Amino acid sequence: MADATQSVIITAAQAKSLSALPFLQTFVPEAFFFTAGVLMLLIHAGFLAYEGGVSRSKNLLATMTKNLMTLATVGLTFYFFGWWIYNGFPFWPGTGPLLGPWTDVSKLSSAVSAGFSAVTASYPWSDSLSPTKGDEFTGVFWMVFALFAMTTASILSGACIERIKFGAYYLLSILLGSVMWVIAAAWGWNYFGWMTTLWGFHDFGCAVVVHCVSGWFTLGVLLNLGPRIGKYNANGTTNVIKPHNIALTMVGLMLIFVGFYFFLACCEVYLPGYTTIVNIYGSPTTLAMLAVNTTLALAAGLMGAYVSSKGDPFFTISGGLTGIITVASGMDLYQSSLIIVLAFAGAWIMPKTATFIEKTLRIDDSVGAFAVHGVSGTISGILPGIFAVGYIAQPGQAPINLMGQIGGTVICAILLGFIPGYASSWLLKKFNLLRVPPEVETAGLDIKELGVHAYPEDMPADAAVLPAE
Repeated sequence: MADATQSVIITAAQAKSLSALPFLQTFVPEAFFFTAGVLMLLIHAGFLAYEGGVSRSKNLLATMTKNLMTLATVGLTFYFFGWWIYNGFPFWPGTGPLLGPWTDVSKLSSAVSAGFSAVTASYPWSDSLSPTKGDEFTGVFWMVFALFAMTTASILSGACIERIKFGAYYLLSILLGSVMWVIAAAWGWNYFGWMTTLWGFHDFGCAVVVHCVSGWFTLGVLLNLGPRIGKYNANGTTNVIKPHNIALTMVGLMLIFVGFYFFLACCEVYLPGYTTIVNIYGSPTTLAMLAVNTTLALAAGLMGAYVSSKGDPFFTISGGLTGIITVASGMDLYQSSLIIVLAFAGAWIMPKTATFIEKTLRIDDSVGAFAVHGVSGTISGILPGIFAVGYIAQPGQAPINLMGQIGGTVICAILLGFIPGYASSWLLKKFNLLRVPPEVETAGLDIKELGVHAYPEDMPADAAVLPAE
């Protein structure tokens, strides 16, 4: 047996390969997050097609332009202050102060000090967001989070099509995409977040901090925005405003499905020095888990909505996304058979919820955003308190428990979602800034707001408005 202290002779080529290891340890995770982040743009291509298909042809370009500009309104504001909110709010008000340029580091506890370096790296003037070879990860993480933020605003966009003013939507998209969901993520989807460390709150796939917040924010806006002209009759009956191109909508949702695999992949973290992939809370997970559980949730969701809606194409394909959202909070902990049951049930509920909102509550949610994102995200947030109770993501924090999950979900849904959405849209409505005039809505936003028509061959401007049954 060779002496353990005996020298090992390697060739020059081997030495050159070994010298590349430190670079590869950095490059591999950097390239992973960059690639996954870019492919997350498929979500936004999908939302653009999905919402465009649901709109009537007279509003197609306005719908798509509004969705496209989400990348601009949220992308820029997330750079200026959204990224700082995520890194500066995790401890406040539960376990520490609000962190920013005013913070005296010498007065911070050791636990809070551990998170302060991320705060200084999140300022727009930080070197970490400038061309630098000293920080390979802050920039790619910023891009990933910015794309998460754009997703929240796109959820709002679809529900409000055909009657919201461009400027009103842009302001609301900034409030939702660069402020409200970011606070939710800082508190409940952050290694240092106080809802996790104190309450054991768990939201692996952002079902609560992205979908639940956005869905409830959207509901608040819809209450002030009101229904599209012709949606409801004086006798209480409901008219069906048909999508002008359901095929385009279905293609859009397929793109969203693809993008969501990368969205969920970005919920996992792997950095130099790590011996395993972890979730945002620091507990181990795998890409294999995502491969199995996301695919099963998609398949079971499609089946659940198909059965519930008796094969309605729009509800069926929306069920795939609903299934994923229903299990997203705890999908890193659920056994695959449980994924099938929960995703099927969540998607089965969705068409019933959307119909109840439309016909009983008389709220005109053009794409069913509240049913798909708000209700499913809320359910998803509660489920870990039942099916993953007792799990501890990191030493010293509270275990997952039902009250912690309910408490975190309610804070996100009501305090950070519904109330800001309702209050901000109410204020816009008071100043007549929320909704386009009736004559503009009737003629179509493409002609009145953009001066162009999506179909210059003079195709009919309106898809049929079917009479009440």
